[in-house]
Amino acid sequence: MKTTIVGFPRIGRNRELKFLIERYFKKEISLEELNTGTRELRIDHLKIQAKYIDMVNVGDFSLYDGMLDTSLMLGVIPARHRNLNLNKEDLYFAIAKGYQDGDIDVKASAMKKWFNTNYHYITPEIDDETEIKLSDDKIFNEFLEAKSENITAKVILQGPFTFLKLAKYTGQKSASDFIASIADAYIQIIKKLSDIGCEWIQLDEPYLVTDLQKRDIMLFRRIYDQILTNKATTKILLQTYFGDIRDIYQDIIKMKFDGLGLDFVEGNTLRLIREYGVPQDMKLFVGIINGKNIWRCDYLKTLSKLHYIYEKIVGNLVLTTSCSLLHVPYSKTLETHIPDYELERLAFAEEKLLEINDLRNILCDYDASQILHENATIIDKYKNSGSMEVMLRVDSIKDSDYIRTPNRAKRRTIQNESLKLPLLPTTTIGSFPQTKDVRINRANYKAGKITKEEYDNNIKGYIKNCIELQEKLGIDVLVHGEFERNDMVEFFGENLNGFLFTKFGWVQSYGTRCVKPPIISADISREKPITVEMSKYAQSLTDKPVKGMLTGPITILNWSFPREGISLRAIALQLALAVRDEVLDLEKNGIKIIQIDEAALREKLPIRKSDWESKYLSWAIPAFRLTHSGVKPETQIHTHMCYSEFDDIIKPIDKMDADVITFEASRSSLEILKSLKRAKFITQVGPGVYDIHSARVPSVEEIVSVIKNILLVMPKEKVWINPDCGLKTRGIKETNESLANLVEAALEVRSQL
Repeated sequence: MKTTIVGFPRIGRNRELKFLIERYFKKEISLEELNTGTRELRIDHLKIQAKYIDMVNVGDFSLYDGMLDTSLMLGVIPARHRNLNLNKEDLYFAIAKGYQDGDIDVKASAMKKWFNTNYHYITPEIDDETEIKLSDDKIFNEFLEAKSENITAKVILQGPFTFLKLAKYTGQKSASDFIASIADAYIQIIKKLSDIGCEWIQLDEPYLVTDLQKRDIMLFRRIYDQILTNKATTKILLQTYFGDIRDIYQDIIKMKFDGLGLDFVEGNTLRLIREYGVPQDMKLFVGIINGKNIWRCDYLKTLSKLHYIYEKIVGNLVLTTSCSLLHVPYSKTLETHIPDYELERLAFAEEKLLEINDLRNILCDYDASQILHENATIIDKYKNSGSMEVMLRVDSIKDSDYIRTPNRAKRRTIQNESLKLPLLPTTTIGSFPQTKDVRINRANYKAGKITKEEYDNNIKGYIKNCIELQEKLGIDVLVHGEFERNDMVEFFGENLNGFLFTKFGWVQSYGTRCVKPPIISADISREKPITVEMSKYAQSLTDKPVKGMLTGPITILNWSFPREGISLRAIALQLALAVRDEVLDLEKNGIKIIQIDEAALREKLPIRKSDWESKYLSWAIPAFRLTHSGVKPETQIHTHMCYSEFDDIIKPIDKMDADVITFEASRSSLEILKSLKRAKFITQVGPGVYDIHSARVPSVEEIVSVIKNILLVMPKEKVWINPDCGLKTRGIKETNESLANLVEAALEVRSQL
């Protein structure tokens, strides 16, 4: 029996990739130095895998995003980028981040969530002039690079079907118009890999776990009938993940794939195997180790599922992960500050390699009694970690606790009279640039070099400067800048009971952006106010309203690693009650506008629409309503959502009963507005008028044009003007210039109304 994984984290043990690329962006290192550094990381990536598993991987390493790698491999370059006089790497980064040089100003491609994860991909853009053809030799060079280290690897490529389904089409052509060209490109790629000695090629097709229509199945078959007919001698592994492939399983097992990778953690794949079987000549890659969570595998529970598969398909089985380990931290060996009794429960990417090896040894009748005993002891130790007080509070929630009164229309009238905001009010999403001084202040406090009083005084100094800047710019609704916060989820987790924190548990969110998700390890509660002191101080500095800034329960849940053995609904309600306590304390202390961010609302939305209401929205939307249902009519509740597709959940979003919602909209060219109009959206909205994930500064004219386009769809009384996300990662100069242009644009349009 062989072992492998679907993919491995590429950021490096200590985020080496992030720092290399950021140094290149700052022109601190040359392209040659960047390439040398990334080569060293790739080789290390291979050697780590080779310690534990049989089939290591090439192709899952990327400088920014795997979908973007595939776009360049296939020559899919957005029209606006094609004439940029840049080398290959800089063109690649220009598509991801945008490009500005003198009079040249080119926007980045849209960034979207990768299915139901917190990873983001760069959306391929295909127009009628696009020619899909093999255009890059990156994958061949990396395979030969591995071979030079005496490692013959499985090659991972993004599959053509998922690529075409996730692409944005800007002309008259659709996915079906590119079947022949994309199949031919993959045939060439497979042949070239075969010629240089590649035995297995893994084609990732996660789109197969979605609700497929007949036309989708036909598209898949037409592409792969061509590929499989002309695939040379290399073996093709069709790899799926994030659920089961019930809509197409019977078709796939009749096709000539050499291997089939299935997710046995999410969905009901075992039922498909039992009902329809697996062809004898098709190797089954069993995704049995959870690639999304960080808890140690329960070997006995997992083996009960594995034994059936093993008995039916013995000798033709490969053990693997349920999905790429990109979604978990690199290694727990760095977490020397976590007590052993907590650390023993965890398994990050490197530890999951060992778990796969353990399961193989157990199944293959090696002497594994000691391994099983140790594992069972640890699992049993943590089965009961509940708080009676928290559980009783959740159980006492009444239906009326989810309903805010009076209704939204009456609240709007009351809030208009109370707040006296102008037409098209301007605001920001919350965070301001985290400068070097801010980071040093935090580091010094954590290291014990300064007292809590000194730390807080420094924070108040940053807040004072931030308020003064916003007043100078003329922004209508201010924020305090969030200088006391490391991360919008981690900060709240650190101030709540029930969380565990890593120091090096970084996970890639997009490009060079890494997050360090908290771990929900027990029942959750709030002991004391978290944000009141700094929010109250900021409000004391100005007569303009300053928003209280909170992270919502669903985002905290979705951007944390959740406990096992308790429902997500139960965790969400515990979090909602903790946030509700904070909301009411902010209101008592004079904060008139409170923003409860739900940036990740869509993230845990089941991939299959039939499960949306029953398995997620039925508790996620009420959990948000619970956070704010107790406030006065005068208190205005905002929320924010970013980098996702909201069109199909617009009505549930409206049912969150917030007063104002800000959306990411700039990279997607305000596409969400059509959905808002169709749904007769009641909530006031602030579609982002410029992209903060790019260093480019939008001009006044550009923002004026965006605002006017918004007003073609939305009533002027319901529109707010804001960037599309927080400004934490941006530089001071570009932030100030962009916000100045935003305010000027809003004033110009306001004057015309």
